[in-house]
Amino acid sequence: MRFMMLMIPKGYESAAPGDMPGAEAVAAMMKYNESLQKAGVLRGLEGLHPPSMGARVTFGGGKPKISDGPFPEAKEVLGGYWMIEVNSRAEAIQWASRCPASENEIIEVRQVQEMADFPPDVQDAAAGFAEMRESVQREKN
Repeated sequence: MRFMMLMIPKGYESAAPGDMPGAEAVAAMMKYNESLQKAGVLRGLEGLHPPSMGARVTFGGGKPKISDGPFPEAKEVLGGYWMIEVNSRAEAIQWASRCPASENEIIEVRQVQEMADFPPDVQDAAAGFAEMRESVQREKN
């Protein structure tokens, strides 16, 4: 089972462009990342720049509208993620609980939808998805 662990740092919604975590926090997080890797459960991870450097595309009336960050209405934003593969939701939660996060950070644990989770008509509509995903993975390597 694959899970995304989504880092939600409180206050990041108003972080200035270029804000970065300090070396001490990064060193602690690297130890955690290494433990995920050594356990063989880590499939991917990335940190994200603040929303002040991002953009949102909304589709009111079916037409795209672009808004540059920051987004004052945002209450929670993503700071980064880990993709892990474990045997259960409980195991994913255990891994999230080991993270050296600060008191202003939240980790949301969400299971990734697998094709087998969908009914046959949806699987038919997504024909070629598995090959597309594999192709993207090969291109990365």
